[in-house]
Amino acid sequence: MPRGQKPPSQRQLRVGEELRHIIASIIERGEIRDPDLAGRAITVTEVRISPDLKNATVFVMPLGGGEVTTVVKGLKRARAFLRHEVARQVDLRIAPELFFEADTSFDEASHIDALLRSPEVRRDLGANENTVRAVDDFDGEDDGE
Repeated sequence: MPRGQKPPSQRQLRVGEELRHIIASIIERGEIRDPDLAGRAITVTEVRISPDLKNATVFVMPLGGGEVTTVVKGLKRARAFLRHEVARQVDLRIAPELFFEADTSFDEASHIDALLRSPEVRRDLGANENTVRAVDDFDGEDDGE
């Protein structure tokens, strides 16, 4: 978290999660009629809402990766429809303005995993055998131990 910025409140977290569920169900039911979104499985990974609950950033990723910019463009075109549906389904004084962004957290996690598995890092971690074992166990695979 950047300096000087407060963590989200419980209300922001609750409202963001509610919005995530609503937007995901609208997309899942295929209610959006956009050629860029037709037949695509889209994951809504997170919704971050501003402290005044007027703006919400929706982080999305097409299932299996791929054409993320096309999906974001399609969702931006469907913004008004989604905002209307959110206003109908959530009891808020003002329906938040929706902004869509690609979720890059999966790419960042893959990059960090690749760095941890690089020979240079393994060499540096070699002094502490427990750390190397923890990196090996991080992948979730059973090593037979």
